[in-house]
Amino acid sequence: MRKETVKRYHDEIDLFVRTVKRRLSDTDCSLNREELAAIVEDIFFSSKVIDSVQAGDVAEVIRSVLMRVSSRYGILAGPLEDPDVNEIMVNGPHHIFIEKNGAVLPYDDAFTDAHELEDIIRMFASDVHREINEANPIVDARLPSGYRVNGVLSNVAINGPILTIRKFSEQEISLTDLIHYGSVSVECIDLLVDLVRAGYNIFISGGTSSGKTTFLNALTQVIDTRERVIIIEDSAELRIEHLANKVQMECRNANSIGKGEVTMDKLIKTSLRMRPDRIIVGEVRGREVIDMIQAMSTGHDGSMSTGHGNSIRGMLGRLETMYLMDQGIPIYAIRSQIANAIDVVVHLKRRSDGSRGVVEVAELAGFDGNDYELNYLFQTSDENGLRSTGNELIHQDKLRRYRNAVQLR
Repeated sequence: MRKETVKRYHDEIDLFVRTVKRRLSDTDCSLNREELAAIVEDIFFSSKVIDSVQAGDVAEVIRSVLMRVSSRYGILAGPLEDPDVNEIMVNGPHHIFIEKNGAVLPYDDAFTDAHELEDIIRMFASDVHREINEANPIVDARLPSGYRVNGVLSNVAINGPILTIRKFSEQEISLTDLIHYGSVSVECIDLLVDLVRAGYNIFISGGTSSGKTTFLNALTQVIDTRERVIIIEDSAELRIEHLANKVQMECRNANSIGKGEVTMDKLIKTSLRMRPDRIIVGEVRGREVIDMIQAMSTGHDGSMSTGHGNSIRGMLGRLETMYLMDQGIPIYAIRSQIANAIDVVVHLKRRSDGSRGVVEVAELAGFDGNDYELNYLFQTSDENGLRSTGNELIHQDKLRRYRNAVQLR
C-alpha cells in the first residue's frame, strides 16, 4: 500500500525530495516527466537512501518522490486531475478520503508529516493572496480553477492539519441534466422554471453537499437575458454565463492587520444601489440573512438564495435563528418578514447512494400570527419518488402576469 510505504520511509522520502529539488533548481530547462523520472532514479541509486529501502519497496519510494517533485500539488495531483472526484478530504497527514462518483472512499497515499501537508495548505492560500499562520490558522478560499479550499493548521486541529477541497464540474449542469440524473421530475422543473421567470423569490435549502449550488446555478439559466442580476457569494461558485448585464461579487477576509474585510451583508447592502432586477445570494450563514430578507421584500422579484437546513421547516427555523443573532425583535415579527419575503422553498437531500435530489417544494403562503402557512406542492415518498401533491399555487398573481405577457408576445 502506498500509505504504508510513506509511513515506513517518511524520513527517507523527505530527504530524497529535498535532494531532487536542489538538483532541479540548478537545471535551467524544463523537463518532461520521463526526463524527471530519469533524474529521480539516478539520484536514488547513487545516494545512501537506497541502503534504507527494502528491494520490494524501491519502485514505490521512487514513485512517491516523483509525485512530489513533478507537481506543485504533490500527492494530491492525482485526485485533483480525476474528473470523477468531487471532493478531497485530508484529516491529518496519514488519513485522506475522496468522494468519487458519489461514494466516499479512503485514498491510498499519505503525506510524510504535518509539515508537508501544511506547506500544501500555505501554497493554496498564497495562490489567492491569503495568509494562514498560527495567529490566523484557518483559510477558506476559491482557487482560480474554481475549486473551493478550506485549510486548518494543526494548532487548532487536534488530529493534524486539515485540508478539504471541493471540486466543481467544468461542464455546466443544466435543468435537463438534473432530470436525466433523477434529481428532479419534469413536472417539478416545469413549475419552477415558470416561477423563476415570473419573478417568485425562491430559497433553496439542503444539507452539506446536497447540490444546492448546482441546483441554483441550473435555475438561473432560465433568467431573461435582458435582466440585470447582482450575484453575491462568500466564494464565487455560480457560473451564469448567458447574462450580459450581471455583477458578480464575493466576500473578502481581513488582512494580517485586521483591515479590508468585506462581509456578505455589506455586499448585499451595496447591491441595492446597483439597480438590480434580481439579487442572487449564494448562501446565507449569519447576519446577512437580514439584508437578504430586506432585499427580497423591497421589490427585487425573482431573487434567490440558499442555506443549510434539514427540511423546509428546519430551514425556516434556521433563518429565524440567524435573524435573532443580530436583531432583538419579537419572533412573530421575524416570521412575518420571512413569510413576506420568500415565496417558494425547494429542499434537496443527499441520498444514501450518494445521489442528490429535490425532496420537497413548498409555497410559503403566509404567516397566521403564530406559524408559517406552508402549501406543499411536491413531496417525496419511498414508493413514488418526487410527486405533485395536487395542491395549486395559492398566490398566482405573478404567474398569471407572466403567462399573460408570454401570450401577448
